[in-house]
Amino acid sequence: MAPHVSAAEEAFERRKSGIGIRMTLIYSVIYAGFVVLSVFRPSWMGGRALLGLNLAIAYGLGLILVAIIFALVYNQLCRVPSSGSPRAAQSATGPDTGKQGG
Repeated sequence: MAPHVSAAEEAFERRKSGIGIRMTLIYSVIYAGFVVLSVFRPSWMGGRALLGLNLAIAYGLGLILVAIIFALVYNQLCRVPSSGSPRAAQSATGPDTGKQGG
């Protein structure tokens, strides 16, 4: 039997989904820039860009950093709201095992 999902929980899930989709689209555009440069201007990728690194390495490291930053931002924006409801508390701490203290 599926658990009852409240309107607030459903809205929260929609919000998380929207944030994830937007971040994925932004990252895809940044990554597409890397691919376009690699395909259409490969000579640029060998040029010096940052701290003596060529553009390919600097851009690749930038992609990794952007992904880490996006993950941290997504985690912060999508925290379980502290509504005081048992369902919110349970989903934040994991499933209830039924065991008590110590």
